[in-house]
Amino acid sequence: MIINKLGLINFKNHSEQRFDFSSQINCFVGNNGVGKTNVLDGLHYLSMAKSFLGNKDLNNIKKDEDFFTIEGTIDDGEKENIIKIQQQKDAKKIIKKNDKSYDRMADHIGFLPSVIISPYDSNLISDSGESRRKFLDAMISQTDSDYLFNLIQYQKTVQQRNALLKDFAKNRYFDADNLEIYNEPLVRFGTKIFEKRKKFTESIVPLIQNYYEIISKGTEQVSIIYESDLNDHRFETLLKQNLEKDRMLTYTSKGIHKDDLLFEMNGISMRKTASQGQQKSFLISLKLSQMNRIKELTQKTPILLLDDIFDKLDDTRVSQLIALVNQEHFGQIFITDTSRERTENIVKRINEESKIFEL
Repeated sequence: MIINKLGLINFKNHSEQRFDFSSQINCFVGNNGVGKTNVLDGLHYLSMAKSFLGNKDLNNIKKDEDFFTIEGTIDDGEKENIIKIQQQKDAKKIIKKNDKSYDRMADHIGFLPSVIISPYDSNLISDSGESRRKFLDAMISQTDSDYLFNLIQYQKTVQQRNALLKDFAKNRYFDADNLEIYNEPLVRFGTKIFEKRKKFTESIVPLIQNYYEIISKGTEQVSIIYESDLNDHRFETLLKQNLEKDRMLTYTSKGIHKDDLLFEMNGISMRKTASQGQQKSFLISLKLSQMNRIKELTQKTPILLLDDIFDKLDDTRVSQLIALVNQEHFGQIFITDTSRERTENIVKRINEESKIFEL
């Protein structure tokens, strides 16, 4: 998959920008605040229909404007496709492929797979389990449309069950039979999600360990453990056992919406023991493993977005990452950096066709 062109109108700080890209490496250089990361975010929108920074769509409309538009020309190996995303202040977000609107946003996910490596990845280690669940869901959704459908249905069902629990508390009554209606879809969708999360996590652990060893040249053993209520109990049993607890709390306390990924180094939580360098190496290994797995499962080479990471890595890790990029044939790459000289040196070492855009 190759992005040939990108157009941004009223997107974040960009009134209008247009780019014609190299099929291999594209670099955006300039001082902090000029909007380099915002261009990468526009590319991420083409892939995932949302910001990788977690911003709400309306907040990405340029100040004092009424809409933003992102348009990309994408070569899928057979033909060029036009992806257009538009968000107006007073309307729903629209995504079109070749002038035809998607019936559901979810139908677009997986067409243009992507992986981003950025300074914000450190949140995966420091934040709550919610950020790690979202990351896991995004990884799997790019390779499995059924997973995304099940996830959306599960989340809707949890919201409905929670709303009923709150309604019971507000009106001081309780109807267990009425609440039980939601158990069947929760179990059906939740069990499928659990099984796919577990399988996917197990499949990337050996990849992460291999990449980590190459990047860090370290002797530490890293791993990921998938933590879920469903590891030890059937979902139906959990819902029945925690019925009274859910009634008191007014929300569904058990289920795959409480899952987490535990990042470990030598059997101990990485958050507690790993240095910044070790954490960075692990996170890059995690993202490269994601890329490898997407490519294997979809037969599509994801675009690779590298946001300001060369400023955060020492020379050894930069060299190892560049060697991996060469070795693995990662496809089209987009890089942001504050230093044109450093970027030019990095590109020379990768030894591919490149374009540098100064913002």
